[in-house]
Amino acid sequence: MNGPKKVENILTLIWIQALVAMFGSLFYSEIMGYIPCELCWIQRIIMYPLVVIYGVALWKKNMDIALPGLILSGIGILVSVYHYGVQKLSFLQEAGGMCGEIPCNLQYVNYFGFITIPFLAGTAFIIIFVLHIFILRSK
Repeated sequence: MNGPKKVENILTLIWIQALVAMFGSLFYSEIMGYIPCELCWIQRIIMYPLVVIYGVALWKKNMDIALPGLILSGIGILVSVYHYGVQKLSFLQEAGGMCGEIPCNLQYVNYFGFITIPFLAGTAFIIIFVLHIFILRSK
């Protein structure tokens, strides 16, 4: 596979990942009725623009305009890791209870005992970040 086509394919994967994460968060809030906590809102504020950033980069076939996506996904990783810690680490759980109207240590889902909504968001941010780095290294 040649360079430009490879970059375009990876960019498509990044855009799809951001889109799936966005629709996943909307599924949990709008279909399942889970009210997002403040940290969830921050993660949404970081994730939703990634759909536009990578979508435009893909449409224009210009990876250079996607640099804000790398920065946002890096910040998103940090927020998600902290939020996951608030849910799972006892010394952070008390702080998460004071997050706002909806406590940030509340776990609406807990698949297999460790997969929570911040875990899913963090995984999406990591995938986006790593794939973006992979594109940059291949240039």
